[in-house]
Amino acid sequence: MTSPRLADLTTAAVGGPARHYVRAETERAVVDAVAGADAAGRPVLLVGGGSNLIAADAGFGGTVVHVATRGVRTLAEDADGVLLEVQAGHPWDELVARVVADGLAGIEALSGIPGTTGATPVQNVGAYGQEVAQTIELVRAWDRREGRVRTFSPEELEFSYRDSALKRGTVDGSPRHVVLAVRFRLCRGADSAPVRYGELARRLGVEVGGRAPLGRVRDTVLALRAGKGMVLDPADRDTYSTGSFFTNPILPADGLGGRVPAEAPRFPVVDVAGRPLADRVKLSAAWLIDHAGFAKGFGLPGTRNELLGLDGAAVAGGRAALSTKHTLALTNRGGASAEDLMALARTVRDGVAAVYGVELVAEPVIVGTSV
Repeated sequence: MTSPRLADLTTAAVGGPARHYVRAETERAVVDAVAGADAAGRPVLLVGGGSNLIAADAGFGGTVVHVATRGVRTLAEDADGVLLEVQAGHPWDELVARVVADGLAGIEALSGIPGTTGATPVQNVGAYGQEVAQTIELVRAWDRREGRVRTFSPEELEFSYRDSALKRGTVDGSPRHVVLAVRFRLCRGADSAPVRYGELARRLGVEVGGRAPLGRVRDTVLALRAGKGMVLDPADRDTYSTGSFFTNPILPADGLGGRVPAEAPRFPVVDVAGRPLADRVKLSAAWLIDHAGFAKGFGLPGTRNELLGLDGAAVAGGRAALSTKHTLALTNRGGASAEDLMALARTVRDGVAAVYGVELVAEPVIVGTSV
């Protein structure tokens, strides 16, 4: 079969052809594809939903393994909750919709996030006050170095903000440990887990730490995400992206210096158990980008960063731009290349560093090119 272009497998819709391509619909097929490529000495790139990946315009010279496994299995249940095992290729939002409908709480605030379940522990996916680290009980993965299936406890996964041991073992999109399935422990109840995010709490009409009906939380999160162009819509160019491109910077609480003004939003940093880390502070990447002069839509014809004297369309010819709904998303406006997105990312990153002295870090996996 003809190998697809990575542009056809990713939500940013950029990237050249794969030299070898395997669509793996079973765990055995995933392991065989990866092990076969390793035995042949070919580089491996894993693709699930493609929502956190930007691949080079030249494509990928090794084997692209498209993880397309599906399935949700109940391993144990009692009056308080259930233990579910979910295949790595199962679409994430399908899982969230299912558990909310079943009256299971713990991941409802993660509604609308594109991609597959197997990617969530790698990135410790989080939004609106929830992270998957709060509900993951075990990850089962293929260890390419040892040639065997391994299981990882939450402690072994070493979760932190948008990070894990699995992510740190991944180089250029090629992981040492290939996630096969993820186990989640979820609680029974008509109401959500405590709402920890201020914007969500306000929309729900509850105090931070309060609860709301599961379905209402899901619907509210979907509406919030759609308003920011963060729910996939083929008719909306603002959704042709990897979602939030930069992570919110976490810095020493006493190391901000005088360049970040007092009115810049600051958020507490907590560990996986929810304990605050007094010596760290989280800043808003979106606020820094906006206040460094990069408004929504920067990159489109007619846009300009007056603070830094930058013409938006000169960056990538109008083919790549910040979302018109949210400054954290770098979007393909139609016909953009990976290098167009990288040029825009570099411009924003360097501009924020010039104004505030804060280095923004890219969140997606970037293969064959760089910011």
